[in-house]
Amino acid sequence: MFDFVKDLWDFMRIRKKLWLAPIIIVLVLLGTLIVFVQGSALAPFIYTIF
Repeated sequence: MFDFVKDLWDFMRIRKKLWLAPIIIVLVLLGTLIVFVQGSALAPFIYTIF
C-alpha cells in the first residue's frame, strides 16, 4: 500500500501534477466516510448529499 502511495507521489512530483493531490485526498476521505457511516443511523443523511 505504501509503495503505491510513494509511486503516486513520485508520479505527481515528477510530472508536475501536484494539483491532483487535493482531488485524491477528498475522494479518499469521502470514500472512508461512506464506508464507516454505512451501518449507522447517519447513513440516510450522508446518502442525501450524493
